[in-house]
Amino acid sequence: MRTVSLLVLGLVLCGAASSSIAPGRALAQTKPAGKAAQHMDHDVEKMLVAFADAWNKHDVDALMSFMTPDGVFEASAGNTVNGERYEGAQAVRAAYAAIFTAYPDARWNNARHFVAGDRGVSEWTFTGTMKDGKRVEVTGCDLFTFKNGKIATKNSYRKNRPPIG
Repeated sequence: MRTVSLLVLGLVLCGAASSSIAPGRALAQTKPAGKAAQHMDHDVEKMLVAFADAWNKHDVDALMSFMTPDGVFEASAGNTVNGERYEGAQAVRAAYAAIFTAYPDARWNNARHFVAGDRGVSEWTFTGTMKDGKRVEVTGCDLFTFKNGKIATKNSYRKNRPPIG
């Protein structure tokens, strides 16, 4: 029950009321089915720890190994209400690589991960320096949907704080 409560709290805190999540969907699909489900949740939580490590290593190959071939990345910024959407391995790979180009020293610190069933949340503090020398430091989160033990969707949210200095 604690995992479900934390996931629901994470979804509320991260603005999961977006149009891409049907009302009630998170609650309906995140009820643990006993010890087996909790063990699976723990395995996926460990995967999210490794996924976060790959981000901090700027290892696009490792990042892609955690994604499904038809995976989706919804960025925190873009020209649509849900941010820029990248579908499929090639598009997701290019989007991830572009983040490291824009922020060569990008880091995601203080990561916390919550998993329940086929949904998960990672909270973090992003820091990075833009090409003009201005620093960015913001908190954010990723909402995940899992399929067959991999990340099918990574939907990112972060605070909209102006660059520092």
